[in-house]
Amino acid sequence: MDGKIVLPKNAYNELGLTAGIEIHQQLDTKEKLFCHCPTTLMDNAEHTGEFSRYLRATESEMGEIDRAAQEEMKRIRKFRYYTYRTTCLVENDEEPPAPFNEEALAIGLTLAKTFGMTPIPQVHTMRKLVIDGSNTSGFQRTALVAINGALPNGGSIETICIEEEAAQRVKDEIFSLDRLGIPLVEITTSPCMHTPEEVQQVAEYIGMVLRSTGKVKRGLGTIRQDVNISIKNGARVEIKGVQELDLIAEVVRREVQRQQTLLSIREELVKRNASVGTEQIDVTDLFKGTGSAILKKAKKISALVLPGFAGFVGCELQPGRRLGSEMSDYAKKCGVGGIFHTDELPAYGVTAEEVAELRKVVRAGEQDAVILVSGASAKQADCAWHQVADRAKVALSEKPVPEETRKMLEEGSTAYMRPLPGAERMYPETDVLPVRIDEARWNAVTVPELLTVTAERYAKDLGLDPAVAKQMAFSEERPLFEQAVAKGIKPTLASRTLLATLKELRRDGVEAGKIPDDAIIAVLEAVEKGSAAKEAVPELLTAIAKGSTVKDAMATLAPTVSRDELEAVIKKIVTDRAEFVTQKQKGALGPLMGVVMQEVRGSVDGKVVSELLRKEIEIVLAGKK
Repeated sequence: MDGKIVLPKNAYNELGLTAGIEIHQQLDTKEKLFCHCPTTLMDNAEHTGEFSRYLRATESEMGEIDRAAQEEMKRIRKFRYYTYRTTCLVENDEEPPAPFNEEALAIGLTLAKTFGMTPIPQVHTMRKLVIDGSNTSGFQRTALVAINGALPNGGSIETICIEEEAAQRVKDEIFSLDRLGIPLVEITTSPCMHTPEEVQQVAEYIGMVLRSTGKVKRGLGTIRQDVNISIKNGARVEIKGVQELDLIAEVVRREVQRQQTLLSIREELVKRNASVGTEQIDVTDLFKGTGSAILKKAKKISALVLPGFAGFVGCELQPGRRLGSEMSDYAKKCGVGGIFHTDELPAYGVTAEEVAELRKVVRAGEQDAVILVSGASAKQADCAWHQVADRAKVALSEKPVPEETRKMLEEGSTAYMRPLPGAERMYPETDVLPVRIDEARWNAVTVPELLTVTAERYAKDLGLDPAVAKQMAFSEERPLFEQAVAKGIKPTLASRTLLATLKELRRDGVEAGKIPDDAIIAVLEAVEKGSAAKEAVPELLTAIAKGSTVKDAMATLAPTVSRDELEAVIKKIVTDRAEFVTQKQKGALGPLMGVVMQEVRGSVDGKVVSELLRKEIEIVLAGKK
């Protein structure tokens, strides 16, 4: 990976790295959490209607507004929502929620017991304030289910919550309601991890436990990790939406680098006696004839002078991210596209002459940086100017790493989203009744076999190669594999078909998802009974994927070839290719296997063909000596 951060393991101990994770996993339930709609994702083109909303933050029970919500309210946004035949008035926030989904709660309790947690005697649903457009109501419903679980690294799982999934962003301010309300489990650990690799290992372990239930959705976007990270003298930062397990360690490494660099920049700024200008200087007229397309369209352009900041605004914090990028993120909350600064100018259509004139007008010295903020309105430009000034002040403060929520970018760098939320974002949900978890219900919860144990069992009891056993245990085809083995199908045949053959068919363009499970079982049973060779499995499954029944697919196979007929076919093929056999010696076996199997069209077991073909090749070679 380009730009990958590498530090010795002991370096993270010296830096005081502390991390925790929150894992959000969609549950594979029939219905959504607070309505009876299916948990089926739709194509955006299939939406049957749409409506619009403006969202506003509400006060908590104490009369306070959450700081993250206040940040989202800096600009007024009109959100559009796509509706579908699979959604209802609950997703539209036009009808009260249905009672808590019992299937989702049962899965949550199963996970809680697997982690050795203590259940909450009475589960209450809360509202979590969210006004970024991802919830039509302006809040997300969530319920605490259990507390105090154990992790293999000696750390703990603090809580398990069941909550509703957010709407899926289609583009800009457009959201799709098919995903809204799908049950999620949120698993939150204590800050018990101290190296990037440990964070990834704990996330992998929790993911394994989740899949062990057999009740979670699979695929990209169905599981997301939020990583909380801090270092000594830094601050707690929450990084949202890490979907790829393999990127978690790199995300941690890059956040450590960002916080380290911010601390170092602050030290240098203090040495320079740097400061943040207090005057918002209107330089709109200066750029009236500019070649910059962005500045040319602006209604107002404001300048901020940062004495002593020259060279630091363009300083790289992470691969592809600079201090100027952080300032730009804050400005974007006001609706502007970004900022310009003198560490990167002249560029983007701004000439060296314009930069020199700018410095002269705002009276900036060589060690001073100048930030340019342009807006489509004076109000927008003013808002963005104050945002940049506030972020610059943080860079100079005793705590130069701000507590904030960030989103992951490609390859593991991050960008500012909003401040960390506070307790003000939570308040009771009055439309959903609490659910009791009594002793009888808790005692009835069963713990699933962990997939790591399943893999060991497959290797020990079923004779699978350990690598294949692990792959099979963690595969989505695991239930079908167990069903096949229970019906007397050899584990090696079942695993090879489910792990390799189906994958090869998909690669060849076959719609393997259309093959019913019972049809796969029927084909494998035919192989076990000898009515089809295992080499015929791809051909049979391809025919079934195209619409054939198992019976019709079997009828297309060549009639079973007797041993005498097979020996005759092999003898003729080897005799006709005697010169090739002489040239290749024993290396002729592989190529001729393909010729024979094509001749008999998979109606004979390859093991038998290989045995007879080897003997015939040896006869030809002996006759040539």
